[in-house]
Amino acid sequence: MLDDLSNRLANRLNELRLMRGWSLDQLAERSSVSRATLSRLEKGGVSPTAETLGRLCAAYGLPMSRLLMMVEDSFAPRVPLERQPEWRDPETGFTRRSVSPPATGLSGEVMEGHLPSSTVITYDAPPKPGQEHHLIMLDGALTLTVDGVAHDLTAGDCLRYHLSGSTRFETSTKRGARYLLVLI
Repeated sequence: MLDDLSNRLANRLNELRLMRGWSLDQLAERSSVSRATLSRLEKGGVSPTAETLGRLCAAYGLPMSRLLMMVEDSFAPRVPLERQPEWRDPETGFTRRSVSPPATGLSGEVMEGHLPSSTVITYDAPPKPGQEHHLIMLDGALTLTVDGVAHDLTAGDCLRYHLSGSTRFETSTKRGARYLLVLI
């Protein structure tokens, strides 16, 4: 018998497939997970492995953290600064702080980014195609290229877009950039 969290995960996996109108066979083709395994997962007969969850997340275009947040009990309304995880890229000095991390019952996330001067970061493909982004410049200057179109941004500017292709974040040799990114 699976625990409550595993049962909620099973139900959520079933809901995700049904929301997309996919049959088990269609999901099996997209994820490279057998139809029989998918059926057992969605019925709560077995708990998924990390590899299987990774394949399903790729098929659904969801980060694994987002999927797991969808099945947690609830979210805390207040996220104190000390509970906002920060990650630093040792190669570029780019820092990313999760101001409002993914949570069950919430559609959006907010992150703060800081790019030092003379930094270029390129993403070849989006982790979740079609995701809505709102980038709000707090300080500095940034050239953000979305799907081949460059946008020069300075403090106070907001760029809104649906992520569908490559992106390039570039700062000048004189100024870095600090911004908020709202993901919906």
